[in-house]
Amino acid sequence: MMKRFLKNERGLTLIELLAVIVILGIIAAIAIPAIGAIIDNSKKDAHIANAKQLANAARMAISAEGFDTTVKTSFTMQELYDKGYLDKIPKSPGKKSNAYDPNKSEVLIEKKTGGENITYKVKLVDSDGSFVYIDSNKDVEDLTRSDVNLE
Repeated sequence: MMKRFLKNERGLTLIELLAVIVILGIIAAIAIPAIGAIIDNSKKDAHIANAKQLANAARMAISAEGFDTTVKTSFTMQELYDKGYLDKIPKSPGKKSNAYDPNKSEVLIEKKTGGENITYKVKLVDSDGSFVYIDSNKDVEDLTRSDVNLE
């Protein structure tokens, strides 16, 4: 009985093998662009998180030192590093392994007239000074992925 099963067993034909390869190619063609978009979105989210971290450090500096927001209207990343309100951000996310430029990356502080509402606008520049990741006129809490530039 076992001999009869072994005689009837055949391997894969060339057509079947080609069909499997074509199906795998189609799946790869669909998946690769989707994975690229996911990677880009995660890089943009990392830049937004870094911008929020920079704004929170500026909030701490204002609270701790009692700055008058009508006099002090911005903090550079370097100022926040030096005063201990911000830990070093090792590098910016993306293909470049450059860190942000601590002297050109800054938080702009605006106090709206007629109220206590303060907005924090962040600018993130790479260490070459040639590329701006975020240069927004929006409050840091309102940043979206479309506000972030990638290399």
